[in-house]
Amino acid sequence: MRFMTLVALAGLLGPGCLSAQAGKLALLERAWLALRNDQDELRMTESLGLRVSPAGTRVDSLAARIRRGRERVATAAAQVVPESLAAGDRSAFLFLRDEIAALVEPGSGGSPDSPAPGCANPHILTPGTRDTLAALRDQVFACYGAAAQRVIVDGDTLDRLTVLGLLGRTEDRSKRERLFKGLLPVWQSVNGDDAAASPYRKMLRLRVRSWAGGPTPMEERALGLGVHPDTLERWLLSVLEGWRATLPDTLLEPWDFYFYNGEASRLLSPLVPKDSLLPLNRRFYKSLGADPKGLGVRYEIEPRQGKYPVAFTDIARRTPMTPWVSASYRIGGLDNLSELLHETGHAIHIAAIKTRPAYADWPDSDTFTEAIADIAALEMYEPAWQRKFLGRAAPLSASIRAKYAGIAMDVAWSLFEIRVHRTPDRSPNQIWSELTREYLKIRPHPEWSWWAMRGQLVDAPGYMLNYAFGAILIADIRAKLLANQGAFTTGNPTWYAWTAPRLLRFGRERAARAVVEEFLGRAVQPRALLADLKRGS
Repeated sequence: MRFMTLVALAGLLGPGCLSAQAGKLALLERAWLALRNDQDELRMTESLGLRVSPAGTRVDSLAARIRRGRERVATAAAQVVPESLAAGDRSAFLFLRDEIAALVEPGSGGSPDSPAPGCANPHILTPGTRDTLAALRDQVFACYGAAAQRVIVDGDTLDRLTVLGLLGRTEDRSKRERLFKGLLPVWQSVNGDDAAASPYRKMLRLRVRSWAGGPTPMEERALGLGVHPDTLERWLLSVLEGWRATLPDTLLEPWDFYFYNGEASRLLSPLVPKDSLLPLNRRFYKSLGADPKGLGVRYEIEPRQGKYPVAFTDIARRTPMTPWVSASYRIGGLDNLSELLHETGHAIHIAAIKTRPAYADWPDSDTFTEAIADIAALEMYEPAWQRKFLGRAAPLSASIRAKYAGIAMDVAWSLFEIRVHRTPDRSPNQIWSELTREYLKIRPHPEWSWWAMRGQLVDAPGYMLNYAFGAILIADIRAKLLANQGAFTTGNPTWYAWTAPRLLRFGRERAARAVVEEFLGRAVQPRALLADLKRGS
């Protein structure tokens, strides 16, 4: 693939493009793109567990190219005098300068790879490893990944995602209980026996100390979209209160909670065999004018030993923007289809980025980016979508329960993180038991760390808030889309062409808050989500 020519770059660089300094900036941006492409290729190759990239380049050759590319970028950056640039070019250079300063070494590229540390014992660090937050996090996450990929139930080897999907579809209550308890090694890998010296509780104390009284990652996510953290916390509680109002007045065991909310999955999962996941995914997005094949999206969805335990989407190349999706699906079903649609939502976001090379990235891991992946994906919970793409629909009440059970869990996990970091000396199990009893009507089990199902709780504190706050954000954006463009549940071939330049194209060029508030014409509000939730009552 040829890189963008200097002439083409100059055309993107604005009024200062004819100056000598604008030319030097163009050269820098070209070198930067080349470096990022090599880093993307290496990161993807390592995540695939390969020694030779899909393009045929050896890993050691890529690493050498990256080292040379870093030197070229540093040399080119030193030639640019920002004071001699026009305003737009100067802003781009200053942004790029910060990115260059944060460059990581080859092979540690900033997107998930297979966990490196060993996991002989989930409760102690590998001998010789310093008891630092980073070392503890990496070891616990490695243990979590190993446990999540090997869940033994009734002699069968499953994985975390498969077990969670089966909980909603297994009629035999005793089998459901065994499935749920089969996840015990996953929880223990993170929090041991919930004693003060457990791995997770050690991490809590180290994290709180490292933040040193500054804003927590949870507070930063709220502020990033212009919402005071206290206000967002009230919004999260209002969502859980709305969800609680839809539940029966009784306490459910955790495995029965999944089953109660799994009616739609039981009805529709037989229509989603594993080999239909990608075709269904493509058919829906193609109906929106966002054909994954046409956009060059790559998929790697087969399980394999050592694979990163959480589904993710990343950039395979930036000229043109080429997304790739990694997940592990042993079975089909509505739940796995939901996750695949979400990851493809990330992929079409990446493919839509159209900006100058300095900003040719995506704001991965922020609330806006996580939320926008569901802008189309959540349509699968509409009966009209189900009839169109599956040939049969679940009742509206069951579909809304299926949609919001996951969101309610994400909200509960978000409040859990806020509270455990606020009071790090309290038992996480006790905090989780209080939240789930009060708002999810789940029978307390403080003897279990069953909150520890999500890898993000280990390696990315505050990340769960992306899903919870993101659900509020996406409901608000969806309501605006429906008002402006009409329904797109069963397809709209102009949807992507209209949505991409207004919400998806910016990369790192504009802050998420500016994109959201310009689109909505105001700050984000929770009203749309609360109204939608009531449809399930």
